[in-house]
Amino acid sequence: MTQMEDNLTATAEPGGEELWKNGSPNLRLLQEIDVRLSVEVGSAQLRIRDLLNLNEGSVVELDRQAGAPLDVFANGTLIAKGEVVTVGGRFGVRVTDIVAPGERVKDI
Repeated sequence: MTQMEDNLTATAEPGGEELWKNGSPNLRLLQEIDVRLSVEVGSAQLRIRDLLNLNEGSVVELDRQAGAPLDVFANGTLIAKGEVVTVGGRFGVRVTDIVAPGERVKDI
């Protein structure tokens, strides 16, 4: 196992978060990599004919209940649940629950 793999493995263990915060040399390099963070309110499956019939004012019912936690993804991997907030006139997300690292790996 390489030094980087050792460090990454350590972060999945209890207390391993400290490696990210304190920053071993290899992990400090990773901290500068950009990731795409996205939030999913819900989804819907439509037939193409229904999609083509959408127009201004159309409503598409999503598969999630109002007030249910939102899914927060990092590069397409579910990492957390959250709720919508506004920050200076913009939408934001307040993280309410972090997905366990073992659960994140199952999605890959």
